[in-house]
Amino acid sequence: MSLSEATQRANDGLSALEDATERLLDVVAGLDETTIRGRSALPGWSRGHVIAHLARNADALLNLLTWARTGVEHPMYTSRADRDADIDEGARRSGRLLREDLIAACERFAAAARSLPATAWQAEVVVGDGWPLTGHEIPWLRVREVWIHLADLTCGFDLVDIPDEVLEELIDDAVAHYDGMAGVPSFTVRVDLPNDTQREWIVNGANDSSAGAVRGDAITVLAWLTGRGDARALSGEAPSLPDWI
Repeated sequence: MSLSEATQRANDGLSALEDATERLLDVVAGLDETTIRGRSALPGWSRGHVIAHLARNADALLNLLTWARTGVEHPMYTSRADRDADIDEGARRSGRLLREDLIAACERFAAAARSLPATAWQAEVVVGDGWPLTGHEIPWLRVREVWIHLADLTCGFDLVDIPDEVLEELIDDAVAHYDGMAGVPSFTVRVDLPNDTQREWIVNGANDSSAGAVRGDAITVLAWLTGRGDARALSGEAPSLPDWI
């Protein structure tokens, strides 16, 4: 991808992120203390855990921006254990402090991204699970985190409320999540997109074990791939997928 193409893709991601972040902050601003302590859609996590995770994820992706800008390795998290401990600690804060932390983390990421030199969008970094990534994909990672976890808050926003124009990007990212993953067969997923077109992805294509093809609309496929919906509304023989972490 050329420098101009990488820069445009990054800028498109940042524009999409502005909309997602605005929606997230609006929802979180309306949560009282009781609601924040309530259960989210994620097993074992309160809504406070989800909010704390979204704040720490912004800082983790800021580390990747720093890596892309400087060329010096800055992993997302020092360790999985430290990541989980930070989320648990954050979840115990008051609603006011959680909101302030989230706002500040979102602003830090946005400011760093907007000031990044264009060449950094072509830099190679590595996400937490060892997956290589080019800099222009970092804003899109944040877009995914915000929209998916906003639905996890179960506070009047669901996956069906995700804007049509970003669904294809989110499915792209979800498919990439399974690349090289042990225990996931190679299979084709055919998606009916909101613009009345269809697109086909091959999931974990490097795996010799084939599981055929499945088909469904964009929201149903996204929910299934991200572990937030089952395969009953899909056609074809949908393989079992590991828990989405």
